[in-house]
Amino acid sequence: MSYTGQCNCGAVNAKIEGEPVAVRQCWCRQCQKAAAGSATTNAMFPTEAITFHGALGSWSYEAASGNTLTQSFCANCGTPVMGQSSARPQFRTLRVGFLDQAQGLKPQVIIWTDDAPEWAVIDPELPTFARQPPPPPSQG
Repeated sequence: MSYTGQCNCGAVNAKIEGEPVAVRQCWCRQCQKAAAGSATTNAMFPTEAITFHGALGSWSYEAASGNTLTQSFCANCGTPVMGQSSARPQFRTLRVGFLDQAQGLKPQVIIWTDDAPEWAVIDPELPTFARQPPPPPSQG
């Protein structure tokens, strides 16, 4: 399967070959800020599966996990595109909202639930992690 993605203004687009290794909903405080107070939903793909076109802006910070996270966005319109963790350079975590065909990418796990506000709706059918989850399975 392949996926495509595009920012709101069309300046950044991507093609992704293959299926995600994980789809996660994240309630960490940084993701809440990126998602206007809610969780983000993210599909993690192998780095080599993704081809980008267009200018990405980025910023990096030390996350509560202790890892350096780099958030990338369209340099023109600001649409969130992806995140990358220093702990897992072999993966890129694409924002499901950036992808054109996001309907089939349902979260498989919910992470950083300790940071979720009391009003958050956490699907009781999904596995949850209070903080940093274990790494996804290796590819190859």
